[in-house]
Amino acid sequence: MSQQFDVVIVGAGAAGLMCAFQAGQRGLSVLLIDHARKIAEKIRISGGGRCNFTNIHTRAEAFLCHNPHFVKSALARYTAADFIDLVRQHNIPFHEKKLGQLFCDSSAQDIIDMLVENCQRAGVTIRKGCAVTEVRVTDGIYELSTESGNVSGTSLVIATGGLSIPKIGATGFGYDIARQFGLALVPQRAGLVPLTFTDEMKQRCAALSGLSVDACVSAGKTVFEEGMLFTHRGLSGPSILQISSYWREGEQVAVNLVPEHKLGDSLKADKKQHPKQTLHATLSQVLPKRLAADILESAQMEGRLADCADKQLAALGDLINDWHISPSGTEGYRTAEVTLGGVDTDALDARTMQARGHKGLYFIGEVVDVTGHLGGYNFQWAWSSGYICAEALAAG
Repeated sequence: MSQQFDVVIVGAGAAGLMCAFQAGQRGLSVLLIDHARKIAEKIRISGGGRCNFTNIHTRAEAFLCHNPHFVKSALARYTAADFIDLVRQHNIPFHEKKLGQLFCDSSAQDIIDMLVENCQRAGVTIRKGCAVTEVRVTDGIYELSTESGNVSGTSLVIATGGLSIPKIGATGFGYDIARQFGLALVPQRAGLVPLTFTDEMKQRCAALSGLSVDACVSAGKTVFEEGMLFTHRGLSGPSILQISSYWREGEQVAVNLVPEHKLGDSLKADKKQHPKQTLHATLSQVLPKRLAADILESAQMEGRLADCADKQLAALGDLINDWHISPSGTEGYRTAEVTLGGVDTDALDARTMQARGHKGLYFIGEVVDVTGHLGGYNFQWAWSSGYICAEALAAG
């Protein structure tokens, strides 16, 4: 005999916890299960341990999805302001870092504790370290075989996330369930992830490791202007993580290292005013000295401004303002913050997150083909999709 619930939710991360306590508060019996012994690990490690739990500028345009309109219903019905109110109700101190990003003052554990406490108050049963081995549906009832026995529910919610950061328990379980029920999947790949190189650019990055600059980074028509960090493997930092979600293998990325200046014109003006000044000294006014030296070595330029033709200075300015690089790949799921792709939104009802043609089966959070920009957007998608799913569950 299986233990019966109104709702069984698989995956006790951000979306699963949110859906669980919201459904429990609406009077449903809820079982929340996770294969990991420590739940909500992605919340715990996010934002440098302080959890960038939402963004006050959350909008549909900040999400990548096969259907750009899909996220609108969820984001409108449970907003960033709604989650901020919940955080305030629990007296969790927080601050805005930049660009609307909200972080806990103390620890990401505050958000985990808030969600777990609300689950407990709502009567949610939580089972940790409990892997699901089989899912069946019989006469409209979802039956699950688990390592802790059989359970069943009138509704089944898949909130298992994506493939990002396998060391904390990420798996493809949610995609397997989608395939089992015949739902289409958008191919998955790592998103919000550092870019890597295999040519001489790798050596250049390694030599500059630790340096950061504010850069304007673009792929196609998509542009981000934030910090860029040189690493031993390649490039990272917010602007690179952002553009990684848009970059495709074989394409180039354009980097403007000095977005506030048209550098060719500035260099020619400096030549007239300070002809004896060295190129390195001039570039070091707008770039870190090590980076300035690296660029000049790569361009095979040295000496004083007076020794350079205007055409050379213009070319050097163009190189710095429009530096084209060819990544060989990314660091992959090992360090990716999110997984792009997932359950095709065409297979889901945007108002409820229910799978079309499968009454009682829902997919929420990162397992769905919805990926936000860096800066709290993906957590807001978890809160919003979990909330509207719970509303639908309670409405029957």
